[in-house]
Amino acid sequence: MAVYFECTTRTRTPRPELFDLARSIDAHKDSMSRSREDAVAGVRSGLISLGEEVTWRAWHFGVPIRMTSRITQMEAPDYFVDEQVRGPFRRFRHVHEFSEDSHGTTMVDRIEFTAPFGLIGRLAEKLVLAVYLRKLIEARNRHLTADSQGG
Repeated sequence: MAVYFECTTRTRTPRPELFDLARSIDAHKDSMSRSREDAVAGVRSGLISLGEEVTWRAWHFGVPIRMTSRITQMEAPDYFVDEQVRGPFRRFRHVHEFSEDSHGTTMVDRIEFTAPFGLIGRLAEKLVLAVYLRKLIEARNRHLTADSQGG
């Protein structure tokens, strides 16, 4: 059974700038420094684009994790989608959506994932992974918008 959650971030950062920050390998590495996340294959710096892949190595729960994601959809500066092609999840999909109004930019992250491990995985999805991933996304978004937090 898949787990789904959303994170919404409001900022004064212009939509095109935030769109690029969200797909910046360097900004992602900076925002995930606590988990020692690093791009080890594919696009390793700069902006990732449609059809490109990045392999991340990080430490989560004291365990080294590798995950390769591909940008499967993109319409700049409105949205892009990254999906796991290899890694710890049975399925992982992250939709990044951006909209702008007179008050600033809204970024919505829509995460859907399925953990491996059958019944144990379903319990871990709900009790541990969903909470942990939400906190990671929220920390990343605070980092991306730190210079221009707004309404």
